[in-house]
Amino acid sequence: MSEPSPIAAAAAAAVAAKYAEETNSARRLPDPVVAAVVESGLARHFVPVQWGGNEGTFRDLHEALTVIGEGCASAAWCAGVWSSAARMGVYLPQAGQAELWAQGPDTLVVGALIPGGLVEPVAGGWLLSGSWPFTSGVDAADWALVCGVPSADESGGPRFFAVPRDDFRIRDTWHNVGMRGTGSNTLELERVFVPEHRSFLRSRMQEGAADGSAARCHAVPVRVVGGLTFAAPALGAARAALDSWIADIAVRTGPAGPAGANPSIQQTLARASGEIDTAALLLERVARAGDEEELTPLLSARCARDYTLAVNYLVDAVERLFRAQGARGQAESSPVQRAWRDIHCAAGHVGLQFDTAAGGYAAAVFQQHHHN
Repeated sequence: MSEPSPIAAAAAAAVAAKYAEETNSARRLPDPVVAAVVESGLARHFVPVQWGGNEGTFRDLHEALTVIGEGCASAAWCAGVWSSAARMGVYLPQAGQAELWAQGPDTLVVGALIPGGLVEPVAGGWLLSGSWPFTSGVDAADWALVCGVPSADESGGPRFFAVPRDDFRIRDTWHNVGMRGTGSNTLELERVFVPEHRSFLRSRMQEGAADGSAARCHAVPVRVVGGLTFAAPALGAARAALDSWIADIAVRTGPAGPAGANPSIQQTLARASGEIDTAALLLERVARAGDEEELTPLLSARCARDYTLAVNYLVDAVERLFRAQGARGQAESSPVQRAWRDIHCAAGHVGLQFDTAAGGYAAAVFQQHHHN
């Protein structure tokens, strides 16, 4: 199986679109959608070559997730989670990586990123107990990487712990307005033993300090690209909403109809499409930076600024389309209302907050100015 390509992404998008309504009502991805995402190559995209993976690029990932997002934002979101959580696996010691990918590079990994639970140091490792809510894609996961802070911590701060599916429970807690199909339920552990070789310091991921790999995709600090996998599904959803909105106007009025000549319609179209194009350009720059640019603190801050700003543009665009379509766009069958819900939900993610990114960007700019 090769790394994600436009053809593989398009095939996965078609399956995701076919099951979009079922995904929405089931509040998780149906099995055929999970299979299509795996078949596309996204699960192995960042897996090291030594374990059968592709060590792929951020640009290919971004393009694939955007295409799938046009079919179903929830499917693209989970695909992004599985690919980025697998990238986290490279910060495990080699013995941990060998366990994680013992069944092959298409192993589905999820990440519970917010520190939680109780982590008790014991001989040879740790005992973990507690709950980690909002774990997207967890129902289909083979492994989870959960974040916690050991009690009586002397190891340097929060750690991630790799836990196999047999060791965790899933509590059905995801009843959200948007991104319903992500199945972002609560992962629960009860005194689960995690050996030392299945854990790593969160700071290693933040620094891009992989174990045993010199691949570019593994050396990139998480802040550079951390929001890309959450923003790309929103970009795809916004493009799908714009296409649906244009088609609805065209069917109702025809090319020379009164709505097409309405200044309000013209301005909605021009502004929304311009906002979506602006977001796309910003996200493409983030992906290119992850693949090619010199990794500096200022670059990390600029990328965080770019992907959070891009999502703000997408929120504005879909809000514009939603309001302009009136009651027709609010129908349960309308792609516009689904995109409106999904993009607003995505924008609420902690990693996509512009205010936080703006503070980090300003600090990096003035620090560099001071050093110059």
